[in-house]
Amino acid sequence: MFIQTEATPNPATLKFLPGRVVLPDGTFDATDAAAAAASPLASRLIAMPEVSGVFLGHDFITVTKAQGEWQHVKPAVLGAIMEHFLSGAPVLEAGTAADSAGPGGEFFEEADLETVEAIKDLLETRVRPAVASDGGDITFKGFRDGTVYLNMRGSCAGCPSSTATLKHGIENLLKHFLPDVRSVEAVAA
Repeated sequence: MFIQTEATPNPATLKFLPGRVVLPDGTFDATDAAAAAASPLASRLIAMPEVSGVFLGHDFITVTKAQGEWQHVKPAVLGAIMEHFLSGAPVLEAGTAADSAGPGGEFFEEADLETVEAIKDLLETRVRPAVASDGGDITFKGFRDGTVYLNMRGSCAGCPSSTATLKHGIENLLKHFLPDVRSVEAVAA
């Protein structure tokens, strides 16, 4: 098994590409052992003292390090990923669903439904694919008084350039296509 790696805009995060589907649908995000419990792969990785976060996407695994240099952490992470896939263990425990970009916990006024649908479409078709290529994900959380609220995960969470991505990239894109959008803010899940 050959696992490729890619740098992300977040220096604490590295993207691992195992050359196979990791999650057929949705994503999975874990920043501690309790959150990782539903995924044998995430549990294996988060148990490493150098690892502070694991994000699973369609065909990638994003790992955030808490300490150490990647030159020392990377071989152990590669070994853990390889061991997992060679063991035949599932990525997620049976009965566990990956997170989806669905409407969980969203807030907006019913009168704004058309704008919200347009925001979601732009996020799905233009933003999320670009962010996934960097090992992260951005999901819609809400829209109120012209402000779009988004949740940043994976390599996007804690990334030094995430503010620039939000303000200069996503905000400008949404403002260009949707005059009702005045600003974009990041919120916790």
